[in-house]
Amino acid sequence: MATIKKCNWCIGDPLYEAYHDTEWGVPVYDDDTLFEFLILETFQAGLSWITILRKRENFRKAFDNFDYKKIANYKQDKIDALLQDAGIIRNKLKVNATITNAQAFIKIQEEFGSFSKYIWAFVDDKPIKNTWPSLKDVPATSPISDALSKDLKKRGFKFVGSTVVYAHMQATGMVNDHEVNCFRYHEV
Repeated sequence: MATIKKCNWCIGDPLYEAYHDTEWGVPVYDDDTLFEFLILETFQAGLSWITILRKRENFRKAFDNFDYKKIANYKQDKIDALLQDAGIIRNKLKVNATITNAQAFIKIQEEFGSFSKYIWAFVDDKPIKNTWPSLKDVPATSPISDALSKDLKKRGFKFVGSTVVYAHMQATGMVNDHEVNCFRYHEV
């Protein structure tokens, strides 16, 4: 019986493998989901993605199901509660950045009609299909993530360095960085 080939980074943890097999690299055009991934990626900065995945449902509950309209209006009492919530990453700068990013997200929607239209324009509205033989070949950034990061920062976003932005692009399928021998490579 043949073994299904997967990207090496996910092997060994059932949660990681499920995320890889069903979500990672699938093109996302829905603003709600794009915002969720943007927030999760900003909290991931400096941490491992599996740490964030394990806390994902806690983040969902703590941040009102990633409702950016609600988050954009958080007041100090909500911020204080978030900073006491052991189920999430209790980093004051990242919590405050989430609120700032929600506000900036809404401004982009107002300007472009949707965040999806804005962000997908950086890849000409179609995923970039890379051909990496292994994880060691996958870059942490790209010229596109550099440009997108710079533009997001100009628009007021926080914790959106090029590495965070490239991870967001990978997660939301703007780039297909599945290893070429991975069963998902041709599926997404």
